[in-house]
Amino acid sequence: MERASRPAYRQLGSYAGKILNGAQPADLPVQQPTTFELVVNLKTAAALGLTVLPSILARADEVLE
Repeated sequence: MERASRPAYRQLGSYAGKILNGAQPADLPVQQPTTFELVVNLKTAAALGLTVLPSILARADEVLE
């Protein structure tokens, strides 16, 4: 399951509300995220046979064991 930040959920809700109120999806502006979150899942990395470098772990916003 993918994770999304709270602002992304808010943006999704705003878009859904506009569409439910009759807006055409093609007429809605494209918005890009202003922040990104780096989450490393060590269990999944191990299952895939990947080694996560310590420098990546140090930069991660969240590390899942």
